[in-house]
Amino acid sequence: MSETKVFEASPEAKSKAKQLRIFAMVAWIAAMAGQVFAILKLISDETMVWLIVAIVVILILAITGSTLWKKANRLDPASEKDTTRFFIQNQLGAIMGVLAFLPLVIMIFTNKNISGKTKGIAGSIAAIAMVAAGITGADFNPPSVEKYTEEINQQTEVAKGFGIDTDNVYWLKEGTKGNKYHAFDNCRYLKGKSVSNGSIKDSWEQKGSSELCKVCQKKAAKAAVIPKQLPAEVEQ
Repeated sequence: MSETKVFEASPEAKSKAKQLRIFAMVAWIAAMAGQVFAILKLISDETMVWLIVAIVVILILAITGSTLWKKANRLDPASEKDTTRFFIQNQLGAIMGVLAFLPLVIMIFTNKNISGKTKGIAGSIAAIAMVAAGITGADFNPPSVEKYTEEINQQTEVAKGFGIDTDNVYWLKEGTKGNKYHAFDNCRYLKGKSVSNGSIKDSWEQKGSSELCKVCQKKAAKAAVIPKQLPAEVEQ
């Protein structure tokens, strides 16, 4: 029975995730500040256009924060065993997205000093933006240590089936596009690019997620099949 490999985010991945979370928090704080400004200065018939502009800006900031936060979670996921942390960490984007608009929506619809037209237009736009921010921020397929562990071991077994050395694979370094690992260092997708080398587990921990390159898979499959056919041909 093969040894189970448990996922653990690398120091580099954790550092990158921390940086992304800081940027996400900054974006959310800016969104909240924009909401406060809109509540105090822009809820009136005369400034409805600027109120709508503010709502759009707040939405962009909220979505930006959620996108960065989800990227961080994929680099450094929570464990499903800690249910409270797992829920909060993965759904914080949805929570912050709603909070970036909920007070503003309430203030627009309950303000007695603006017309029904302003309430209808600005209030509806703010409510739609709140729903959009909430849905965009929600993670419907959240990453976890357990999921990554399962996928690492599945990928390891797949690679072994093709005769690939699972402790000696290649992948593009952090900061470059591509989430696949490669069985051969001369793969065309690696040429002229900065490459890291290690185990399949290492590729997951450093890049967040990975799967076997299709080109390398075909090459490995061909190399694995030919030797198996030779004995049968000799016996004939």
